[in-house]
Amino acid sequence: MKKLGSKLYLALVLVVLYIPIFYLIVYSFSSGKNMDKFQSFTWVHYQELLVDGRLLAIFLNTIMLALLSSLVATIIGTLGAIAINNTKSKKKRASLLALNNVLMVSPDVIIGSSFLVFFTVLGISLGFGSVLLSHIAFSIPIVVLMVLPRLKEMDNSLIDAAKDLGANSWQVYSKVLIPYISPGILAGMFMALTYSLDDFAVTFFVTGNGFTTLSVEIYSRARQGINLEINALSTIMFLIVLILVAGYYLLAKRHKGHKPEIGGLIK
Repeated sequence: MKKLGSKLYLALVLVVLYIPIFYLIVYSFSSGKNMDKFQSFTWVHYQELLVDGRLLAIFLNTIMLALLSSLVATIIGTLGAIAINNTKSKKKRASLLALNNVLMVSPDVIIGSSFLVFFTVLGISLGFGSVLLSHIAFSIPIVVLMVLPRLKEMDNSLIDAAKDLGANSWQVYSKVLIPYISPGILAGMFMALTYSLDDFAVTFFVTGNGFTTLSVEIYSRARQGINLEINALSTIMFLIVLILVAGYYLLAKRHKGHKPEIGGLIK
C-alpha cells in the first residue's frame, strides 16, 4: 500500500511539473496569436523563429556562453575539489567547503547585485565578459559539490599502487584519478551547463552593451505580451535539454563501475 502511495505521489508531482511544459508545447503549434484557445495546427511560429535574426543570435550567444562557462567552471571546480580533498586539516577543509557553499545558498538577487557592484568598482564594462565571469563563478561550487563525493569514495591504494609502478604525478592524475572521478566531472559539467542556460537573475544584473541571453530576452518580450514564437523557442530548448539529459545518462551508465587500469602505466 505504501509503495502504491509513493508511486501515485510521484506521478502527481510529475504531472504538476510537466503539464505546464506540454501546455506551452501544444500552443506552439496553434495558428492563433495567444494561448486563450487552440486553433488549427501550424508550423508558422517555428518559421517566424527561423527568420528572427535577433532571437537566433541570442540563442547562439546563450549556447556559447553556457558551453564556455561550464567548461571553464568544470576545470576550475575539479581542481578545487581535488585541492579541498587533499587538505589535511579538518578545520581548513571545513572552512573551504563553507566558502564554496556561499554562492550555493545565497539568493540569486544578492549574487547578481554583488557582481554588479564588483564589476562597477573595477571598471569592467558590462557585456559578454561580465556575464561569462559571473556564470563561471556561480557554476564552480556546483562542480566542486559534484566531484567531491567521488573523490571521497576513491581508494587511495589505487594511487599508491600507481606510484609503486613508477607512475609520475601526471600519469597518476591522467590515468588513475581523472578516469575514476570522471562521472562526477560529467555530472558537474552537466549541472553547470543547465544552470547557465536557465539563469535569469544574475544575468539580468550583469548584462549590457547589447549582449543578452534567452532568459532575459524572453522576460523582456513577455512583459509586452505573450508571443507564440516564444513557445516555439521554449519547445526547442526543452528538446535540447532532453538530449543533454539523455546524453548524460548514457555517459554516466557507460562510466558506472569503471575502474582505472594501472597495470599499463609503465611500458
